[in-house]
Amino acid sequence: MKIAIASGKGGTGKSTVAANLACTLSRSREVVLVDCDVEEPNLHLFFPATTVDVPVTTPVPEIDPARCTLCGECGKFCRFGALSVLKDRVLVFPELCHSCGGCSLVCPQGAVREVPRTVGRVACSRPLPRLTLVSGVLNEGEVQAPAVIRAAKLLAEGHPLTLYDASPGIACPVIETLEGSDACILVTESTPFGLHDLRLAAEVVERVGIPAGVVINRSDGKDEETLDFCRERGLPVIMTIPFSREIAAVQNRGGLIAALLPGWEERFVALFEAVVKIAGVSP
Repeated sequence: MKIAIASGKGGTGKSTVAANLACTLSRSREVVLVDCDVEEPNLHLFFPATTVDVPVTTPVPEIDPARCTLCGECGKFCRFGALSVLKDRVLVFPELCHSCGGCSLVCPQGAVREVPRTVGRVACSRPLPRLTLVSGVLNEGEVQAPAVIRAAKLLAEGHPLTLYDASPGIACPVIETLEGSDACILVTESTPFGLHDLRLAAEVVERVGIPAGVVINRSDGKDEETLDFCRERGLPVIMTIPFSREIAAVQNRGGLIAALLPGWEERFVALFEAVVKIAGVSP
């Protein structure tokens, strides 16, 4: 079973939900937690441990000057500005390349070949006896977040229960994370911004055909607008986490409320059971 934890905006508590859910479930079964927020991974802060790093590479073009006739076809094809054909040479900007391979296909002289370029890494650790943490880390200044996410998810393949912590928003990295998931937990907050971006996230999971439930974090008890929206869209609210100084204090110390506050382990077990019911698959 594969469960994605996502949110329309940053700062809603998505990683908090993912970390506490993983910690709770790992007490009774094997769990793999994949940090797919590769531009700013932070789950390792909850689960510090020694890591084994695997580099992530993507193919980028290299021009053979002996074959190149400067026809300009590669530059015309590239929509990302990674190739610029001048009078006497072809300039390649690998940081802009999206590794589609089109330039090598359209070159009539076969002057373009692809070479690997490191864009990030995947860090693997075993912080708890039944928990494996896989963190994708995109190199600074790179744009190939989906490539690192795919590599991180690939390392988690074959495990019976996998949790994906997506990046905030609804852009390409989130779509890549949602791919292949059985269910999605949408984490929101009771603010105008939270509701606005929950609408966007709910539309995304609906379009990709993944069943979802909602967790309302930092609730002040005035969740009527969010609850009305969830009823309209057929999204069950499967957990509400109150706006609490006690909870904030635990999180600010890098702790997990499921491990340190009474009653919360049971609540995250109930959260998992609700997600299993939404997904309609065996846990």
